[in-house]
Amino acid sequence: MTRLRPARAGEAALLSALALRSKAHWGYDAGFLDACRDELTLRDDELAERRTVVAEVDGHLHGFATLEGAPPVGELGMLFVDPVAIGRGLGAALLTHQLEAARGAGFRLLTLDADPNAEAFYLAHGARRVGGVPSGSVPGRVLPRLEVDLSGPRPS
Repeated sequence: MTRLRPARAGEAALLSALALRSKAHWGYDAGFLDACRDELTLRDDELAERRTVVAEVDGHLHGFATLEGAPPVGELGMLFVDPVAIGRGLGAALLTHQLEAARGAGFRLLTLDADPNAEAFYLAHGARRVGGVPSGSVPGRVLPRLEVDLSGPRPS
Protein backbone atom coordinates (compact mmCIF):
# COMPACT_ATOMS: atom_id res chain seq x y z
CA MET A 1 0.00 0.00 0.00
CA THR A 2 1.31 3.46 -0.97
CA ARG A 3 1.10 6.34 1.46
CA LEU A 4 2.23 9.93 0.98
CA ARG A 5 3.26 11.75 4.13
CA PRO A 6 5.54 14.55 5.31
CA ALA A 7 9.19 13.57 5.68
CA ARG A 8 10.31 13.01 9.26
CA ALA A 9 13.42 14.17 11.06
CA GLY A 10 16.05 11.46 10.69
CA GLU A 11 15.09 10.59 7.09
CA ALA A 12 17.29 13.09 5.22
CA ALA A 13 20.20 10.68 4.75
CA LEU A 14 17.86 7.98 3.39
CA LEU A 15 16.25 10.46 1.00
CA SER A 16 19.62 11.78 -0.18
CA ALA A 17 20.79 8.24 -0.94
CA LEU A 18 17.50 7.59 -2.77
CA ALA A 19 18.05 10.73 -4.91
CA LEU A 20 21.49 9.48 -5.95
CA ARG A 21 20.15 6.00 -6.79
CA SER A 22 17.39 7.59 -8.83
CA LYS A 23 19.85 9.83 -10.70
CA ALA A 24 22.08 6.81 -11.36
CA HIS A 25 19.11 5.07 -13.02
CA TRP A 26 19.75 7.25 -16.09
CA GLY A 27 23.20 5.75 -16.61
CA TYR A 28 25.31 8.58 -15.24
CA ASP A 29 28.84 7.56 -14.23
CA ALA A 30 30.38 7.79 -10.76
CA GLY A 31 32.13 11.09 -11.51
CA PHE A 32 28.88 12.73 -12.60
CA LEU A 33 27.04 11.41 -9.54
CA ASP A 34 29.81 12.64 -7.26
CA ALA A 35 29.50 16.11 -8.85
CA CYS A 36 25.75 16.05 -8.07
CA ARG A 37 26.07 14.75 -4.51
CA ASP A 38 25.95 18.12 -2.71
CA GLU A 39 23.00 19.36 -4.77
CA LEU A 40 21.08 16.13 -4.08
CA THR A 41 21.79 16.05 -0.34
CA LEU A 42 19.03 16.93 2.09
CA ARG A 43 19.50 17.86 5.74
CA ASP A 44 17.06 16.93 8.48
CA ASP A 45 16.75 20.57 9.56
CA GLU A 46 15.42 21.60 6.12
CA LEU A 47 12.86 18.84 5.43
CA ALA A 48 9.89 20.79 6.81
CA GLU A 49 10.90 24.12 5.27
CA ARG A 50 11.25 22.46 1.86
CA ARG A 51 7.81 20.86 2.33
CA THR A 52 9.29 17.41 1.74
CA VAL A 53 6.75 14.66 1.10
CA VAL A 54 7.69 10.99 0.89
CA ALA A 55 6.07 8.05 -0.84
CA GLU A 56 6.08 5.09 1.48
CA VAL A 57 5.24 1.63 0.11
CA ASP A 58 4.68 -1.12 2.66
CA GLY A 59 6.73 0.84 5.20
CA HIS A 60 9.68 1.56 2.86
CA LEU A 61 10.61 4.94 1.37
CA HIS A 62 10.38 4.75 -2.42
CA GLY A 63 10.25 8.42 -3.43
CA PHE A 64 10.04 12.02 -2.34
CA ALA A 65 9.37 15.52 -3.61
CA THR A 66 9.95 19.03 -2.31
CA LEU A 67 7.87 22.18 -2.74
CA GLU A 68 9.95 25.28 -2.15
CA GLY A 69 9.61 29.03 -1.97
CA ALA A 70 6.77 31.36 -1.07
CA PRO A 71 3.61 32.18 -3.00
CA PRO A 72 2.82 33.24 -5.60
CA VAL A 73 5.82 31.65 -7.41
CA GLY A 74 7.54 28.55 -6.08
CA GLU A 75 9.67 25.66 -7.18
CA LEU A 76 9.36 21.92 -7.37
CA GLY A 77 12.89 21.55 -6.06
CA MET A 78 13.30 17.78 -6.12
CA LEU A 79 11.28 14.77 -7.19
CA PHE A 80 12.93 11.37 -7.10
CA VAL A 81 11.67 7.80 -7.21
CA ASP A 82 13.77 4.80 -6.23
CA PRO A 83 14.69 2.79 -9.35
CA VAL A 84 12.94 -0.30 -7.94
CA ALA A 85 9.66 1.66 -8.02
CA ILE A 86 10.00 3.60 -11.29
CA GLY A 87 7.03 3.04 -13.57
CA ARG A 88 4.56 2.31 -10.77
CA GLY A 89 2.95 5.74 -10.64
CA LEU A 90 4.79 7.07 -7.59
CA GLY A 91 6.31 9.99 -9.50
CA ALA A 92 2.89 11.02 -10.77
CA ALA A 93 1.39 10.66 -7.29
CA LEU A 94 4.13 12.80 -5.74
CA LEU A 95 3.85 15.43 -8.46
CA THR A 96 0.06 15.59 -8.21
CA HIS A 97 0.28 15.86 -4.42
CA GLN A 98 2.78 18.72 -4.55
CA LEU A 99 0.81 20.57 -7.24
CA GLU A 100 -2.34 20.37 -5.10
CA ALA A 101 -0.39 21.44 -2.01
CA ALA A 102 1.00 24.39 -3.97
CA ARG A 103 -2.48 25.46 -5.11
CA GLY A 104 -3.75 25.18 -1.55
CA ALA A 105 -0.87 27.32 -0.28
CA GLY A 106 -1.59 30.07 -2.81
CA PHE A 107 1.07 29.37 -5.42
CA ARG A 108 0.11 30.46 -8.93
CA LEU A 109 3.22 29.18 -10.73
CA LEU A 110 5.84 26.50 -10.07
CA THR A 111 9.18 26.29 -11.82
CA LEU A 112 11.43 23.27 -12.01
CA ASP A 113 14.81 22.52 -13.50
CA ALA A 114 14.46 19.00 -14.84
CA ASP A 115 17.00 16.34 -15.60
CA PRO A 116 16.84 16.03 -19.40
CA ASN A 117 15.77 12.39 -18.98
CA ALA A 118 12.76 13.44 -16.88
CA GLU A 119 11.58 16.32 -19.06
CA ALA A 120 9.03 14.18 -20.96
CA PHE A 121 7.49 13.06 -17.65
CA TYR A 122 6.87 16.65 -16.57
CA LEU A 123 5.60 17.72 -19.99
CA ALA A 124 3.13 14.83 -19.92
CA HIS A 125 1.85 16.14 -16.57
CA GLY A 126 1.15 19.69 -17.68
CA ALA A 127 4.50 21.46 -17.48
CA ARG A 128 5.79 23.54 -20.35
CA ARG A 129 9.36 24.28 -21.30
CA VAL A 130 10.31 27.94 -20.96
CA GLY A 131 14.07 27.77 -21.47
CA GLY A 132 17.25 26.31 -20.06
CA VAL A 133 19.40 26.97 -17.00
CA PRO A 134 22.98 26.06 -16.11
CA SER A 135 23.36 22.98 -13.93
CA GLY A 136 24.28 23.71 -10.33
CA SER A 137 26.56 20.67 -10.31
CA VAL A 138 28.18 20.17 -13.72
CA PRO A 139 29.80 23.15 -15.48
CA GLY A 140 28.66 23.55 -19.09
CA ARG A 141 25.56 21.40 -18.65
CA VAL A 142 22.18 23.02 -19.32
CA LEU A 143 18.95 21.75 -17.79
CA PRO A 144 15.44 22.27 -19.15
CA ARG A 145 13.59 25.01 -17.21
CA LEU A 146 9.91 24.09 -16.95
CA GLU A 147 6.86 25.82 -15.50
CA VAL A 148 3.49 24.63 -14.27
CA ASP A 149 0.72 27.25 -14.30
CA LEU A 150 -1.50 26.63 -11.26
CA SER A 151 -3.86 29.52 -11.88
CA GLY A 152 -6.09 27.76 -14.39
CA PRO A 153 -8.47 24.84 -14.00
CA ARG A 154 -7.11 21.60 -12.62
CA PRO A 155 -6.26 19.01 -15.26
CA SER A 156 -8.63 16.05 -15.41
